[in-house]
Amino acid sequence: MTVPVLVHRVEVGLAAARTLVDAAIETARSRGVALAFVVVDGAGAIVEAVRMDGAQVCAMPLAIDKAYTAVACGLPTAAWSARTQPGQADWGLNTALAGRLVAFAGGVPLYLDGRLAGGLGVSGAPAHVDQAVAEAAAAKAGFRLSA
Repeated sequence: MTVPVLVHRVEVGLAAARTLVDAAIETARSRGVALAFVVVDGAGAIVEAVRMDGAQVCAMPLAIDKAYTAVACGLPTAAWSARTQPGQADWGLNTALAGRLVAFAGGVPLYLDGRLAGGLGVSGAPAHVDQAVAEAAAAKAGFRLSA
């Protein structure tokens, strides 16, 4: 009889997600912006989602998809910006999965001990601000953006 091989995963839990969101809110406030934040686990399921008072209505669904893209691809969403332009190798990626993949900055993968544990999506400001807030929150919470 063959013994099944079990897969052990490291995933962002609720306590870590709340730490990430608290760090993101603090960073957003220091920059004077109102944003939405979403933390997903290693399977892309939402663990924590918060929209600051005054954040754009579209910020939440974009933050969800940025977090999902970061964990699904294991890369910051900013990595796709240049690669998905017309004529580039990944042109059209943003139409995959019914448009769920996001090809602009603000989503970061969350690595812990070299393993992908989840993703953080930030949205509601210019993409470079979303990205800076996501990176700062991940660093404050002890996560890395790559293995």
